[in-house]
Amino acid sequence: MQIHVMGSGAGGGFPQWNCNCTNCRGYRQQTLQTPARTQSSIAISDNGVDWVLINASPDIRQQLASFPAMQPARQLRDTAIKSIVLVDAQLDHTTGLLLLREGEKLNVYCTVAVQEDLTNGFPVLPLLQHYCGVNIQTISPQNVFSVSGAENLQFEAIALSGKAPPYSPHRQQPQLGDNIALMITDLRNQKSLFYAPGIATITPEVKVYLSRADCILIDGTFWTENEMSEAGVGHKAAKEMGHLPQSGEEGMLVKLKEFDQARRILIHINNTNPILDSNSDAYETLTQNGIEVAFDGMEITL
Repeated sequence: MQIHVMGSGAGGGFPQWNCNCTNCRGYRQQTLQTPARTQSSIAISDNGVDWVLINASPDIRQQLASFPAMQPARQLRDTAIKSIVLVDAQLDHTTGLLLLREGEKLNVYCTVAVQEDLTNGFPVLPLLQHYCGVNIQTISPQNVFSVSGAENLQFEAIALSGKAPPYSPHRQQPQLGDNIALMITDLRNQKSLFYAPGIATITPEVKVYLSRADCILIDGTFWTENEMSEAGVGHKAAKEMGHLPQSGEEGMLVKLKEFDQARRILIHINNTNPILDSNSDAYETLTQNGIEVAFDGMEITL
């Protein structure tokens, strides 16, 4: 199984277009030596030719242009994208669908809750029916499913607690399937990837999957619970936004310690997070714990 990180940043990417926090300012002034990051998405392949896109970022055009394998140029108009799997209905993970309207009919895999939000609250699916068309494949939390274009891979949807997007009609009434993680297993060698760009808590059920994974690509949004307010750019706490911070007695670093059988990588990194600075104490702490920071273009083979 080949995994390509299309985008490793949280909403707004890095640097965020309107932000002058320490990290964004440092990047622009070239005092912070770290690459820019587009909004999070990954691509999976079982043969290096056909690819499954996991989430469709608003930055997808840039991401596709940076990854030549997605444009194999075998015919006049071509793409290597065979299917798209959505883990939620957040704008950061679905707006890119609109930018794929010039192609053939899209194969989109999502839960009923996500389909409802993308039909009513943010009607991207009905809109696309007037352009390329959409073939919806419904996936159920806690179920195993296969995806067209990756027949050697097995996908499992794992229900996560959390809210639907702010635009959702049921924002305050969470539904099963609003948020999922994915366990993707190569049936040829049984190597598995656990992918969760947004996760607020590590439940006993999630631990079972983490203990089986060979690679964990997981929520790296915030370093601290009150990072947004500490940076002066917002008021919401990390868990309130559906993200488990890395630091603290119950933080992601502590949770990941028991899963050292796997390669552990943080993704969906907010522009305020000090781990973007490789000279920071936070980054050094990650290094000491054997945890990596994802970057755009990162390649992982399982």
